[in-house]
Amino acid sequence: MSIRPVSRIVAARPTLEGAGVKLHRAFGFGNTDEFDPFLLFDDFRGDRPHDYLAGFPWHPHRGIETITYVLAGTVHHGDSLGNEGALTAGDVQWMTAGSGIIHQEMPQGDPDGRMHGFQLWANLPASLKMTTPRYQEVTATDIPDVVDDDGTRVKIVCGSFWGKRGPVDGIATEPTYLDVSVPPGVRKTLPVETTRHAFAYVFAGSGSFRDASKPQGVLTDTTGVDIDDKPVLDLTGNRSLVLFDRGDEVTVQAGPEGIRFLLVSGRPLGEPVAWHGPIVMNTQDEIRQALSDLRQGTFIRA
Repeated sequence: MSIRPVSRIVAARPTLEGAGVKLHRAFGFGNTDEFDPFLLFDDFRGDRPHDYLAGFPWHPHRGIETITYVLAGTVHHGDSLGNEGALTAGDVQWMTAGSGIIHQEMPQGDPDGRMHGFQLWANLPASLKMTTPRYQEVTATDIPDVVDDDGTRVKIVCGSFWGKRGPVDGIATEPTYLDVSVPPGVRKTLPVETTRHAFAYVFAGSGSFRDASKPQGVLTDTTGVDIDDKPVLDLTGNRSLVLFDRGDEVTVQAGPEGIRFLLVSGRPLGEPVAWHGPIVMNTQDEIRQALSDLRQGTFIRA
């Protein structure tokens, strides 16, 4: 067994998205090869409604999957196919945009005004870029919640872990999406299949992700530029993304307040990526076709 060393640590950066939602982006757009098959990760949270109520009005997606995980508040959604609903605390929506969806997502705080959620974009292989759109909406009660003897808790959104399987299925890149909580002072080793790209995103508490004999890495921003040229040997905390190198285990040492993080891994596609905002294809010709479809009203094919 080999512990995955830390490749680098990314500090999520403040970003405005949608109609003016204040969020933090850990990665997205540009060259995302090291995260393949994942394309973007956003952390949207706050306790001031004017920071998020403007939401994400009608916009298109093609060629990708969007995964929304809500921890606090509600996200109301609707689309051009007539689907509508709401995600509440603990719920997940895995939307396969495929050939095309035009939708909106409008967050609303809980009774105390708090809103917190994550959105992850996953790429689709070329063979499925134009597949029929579909939704997998999962309520909090349907997500397996496993507690180990040392108090470590893992919620399994997608993939297999500790003998349990998450409710989201039929995803081409076979991702694993876990919500992990490790108690204060506990050192925990978690399996991650060797051939996958993997990252952890810390959103509560702090901890150290490294082999005890090795430095943890160099802190960078989302452009990959070093924030400090010294190795980061202290605890990794809130809004930090830890990108791992190869290996079949991830080790975390929880800090004095414990640590909670998402652990995400997936099978890399190794295919070319052509971006145009929320439309992600393999070639610029396919991007031009998508934009032409939008202009001509033929974007929605389902």
